[in-house]
Amino acid sequence: MSRFSNLGHRLYQGEVSFDFVGRRKLWYSISGVIVLVAAIGLAMGLHLGIEFKGGSVYTVTKPGLTISQAQDTADGIVSSHPLVQSTDSNKIRIQVSTDETKSSDEIRSQLSQKLGVPLDTVEAQVIGPSWGKQISDKALTGLIVFMVLVTVYLAIAFEWRMAVAALVALIHDLLITIGVYALVGFEVTPGTVIGFLTILGYSLYDTVVVFDTVKENAKGITKQNKLTYSEAANAGLNQTLVRSLNTTVVALLPVAALLFIGGGLLGAGTLNDISLALFIGLAAGAYSSICVATPLLAQLKEEQPEMKALRKRVLQHRAAAAAKAESGDAVATDEGAEDDQTAGMVGQRGRSAGTTRAKGRPSTKR
Repeated sequence: MSRFSNLGHRLYQGEVSFDFVGRRKLWYSISGVIVLVAAIGLAMGLHLGIEFKGGSVYTVTKPGLTISQAQDTADGIVSSHPLVQSTDSNKIRIQVSTDETKSSDEIRSQLSQKLGVPLDTVEAQVIGPSWGKQISDKALTGLIVFMVLVTVYLAIAFEWRMAVAALVALIHDLLITIGVYALVGFEVTPGTVIGFLTILGYSLYDTVVVFDTVKENAKGITKQNKLTYSEAANAGLNQTLVRSLNTTVVALLPVAALLFIGGGLLGAGTLNDISLALFIGLAAGAYSSICVATPLLAQLKEEQPEMKALRKRVLQHRAAAAAKAESGDAVATDEGAEDDQTAGMVGQRGRSAGTTRAKGRPSTKR
């Protein structure tokens, strides 16, 4: 944990940096493949719950009744394949579509007889398709209003390019979440819609945190010639990277408990509606804020004339600095060679003088 904290400090100080913005083509390709798979899932169709397409729900209260027992019993009563879920340890929920020809009273009576429970322990609820249509219309209206308000807020608080990047990331998260929902065949219920709307807020929050840091780093950026906008944006992304990962992990842990433990091990199928949407949406939101929103923002900003001019100045400055460094190395090498040559000449003169003195010295032998 201390190493991870130290990494966060080094990322914030700029001692370590991952080039997310520079690899935007890679992230775009990955997102494109994921969205394509999600689109295939959507083309296959969503498994809508009875709240949207209408039907009847029967809740049976019987201690010890398993899902498999209730499924076998319901299959023998109705012609259409019913959906059986466990709500708690003593209740089983059986959903029957509107295609069923038998009346709700007849189905309720047969469930009571075959399961061996009193008739008053089998509750029936009939839902018409018009109610589901109202929910769908309200959910779509809420989504449109949310998108409009987000666009206006980001355009005022930041700028329109950040608003566009954030909206693209939001749509990216929605498509992935809905596509995965279609691929795994989970039923779409009002809880699912709530999960979809929840992940929009989370994805937006994570993106705004990154954008705020990028905005601070890019303040007065055209007055210098050391960093391009993409590099400043990448630095801001690295500064908030550990925070984004920590927030995502903390948010995913309880949702994973709902999905895998509550819905998987304990058999509470009703938890799957909202937990799967939250799990996929939270993970996609963390990815999009890092690998989609910020690289797209940098790409849009680099199209501005002043940012193009800045990039040109930065590259010229770096080229001049590199040329100066190479020239300095060459001068240092030449000076070193001259010093070695001078030292050699001095040494040669010294040796010659010593030899001359030796030859002129009188002999001491007698």
